Amino acid sequence: MGAVMKLLDMLEHMFEQYGYLVLLFGLPLDFIASPIPPGNSTLTYTGYLAYKGVLDGLCAFVLALAGSWLGVTITYLAGYKLGMPLIEKYGRWLSIKPSFVEKTRRYYDKYGDNLLLIAFFLPGVRQFIGYFIGILRIPFKTVLMYAYTGTFLWVTAFFSIGYGFGDRWQQVFLLVERYLKTIFIGLAIILAAFLLAKWIGRGRLRS
Repeated sequence: MGAVMKLLDMLEHMFEQYGYLVLLFGLPLDFIASPIPPGNSTLTYTGYLAYKGVLDGLCAFVLALAGSWLGVTITYLAGYKLGMPLIEKYGRWLSIKPSFVEKTRRYYDKYGDNLLLIAFFLPGVRQFIGYFIGILRIPFKTVLMYAYTGTFLWVTAFFSIGYGFGDRWQQVFLLVERYLKTIFIGLAIILAAFLLAKWIGRGRLRS
């Protein structure tokens, strides 16, 4: 709990000093692999400040989305222009471990472009996925369709926790952070069951 309070103090101080600029210029740092301020916490606290009326909700949300899209674009272009040597030479300065490369490659081989819809919720993957899709030279129209949509979902989800739960946002945020992986496994099972039922239904109709 002490770490959470320190984090809140840091975010409060940053918002007092820089206001909306925390979102427009601070959030891209989370994607560049220098998570100060940390993305999930920043978005949730932003939603809470909007709930309290300290920030304009629409303005805060739009700037948070713009800052996040800016982070994705910067890292994508860096990976696209510099390729794998970027990771080999500067990976340690960007807090990108070699294990992240293999982990993300396995995820991408398994889920393809659909990974970009959920990658921003995955700890460690969000800070690397932009570089990775740039290194793979994924077409920018695919980035727009999948990565920008995934970022929108991420911003909306954590902003909504702060805005929707108000003064109880800390408890809900901690639960979500703790069980994020379990939540996604559950959603994946539900989606798989839905697709299986749809596939069986189509088979019956053809019969």
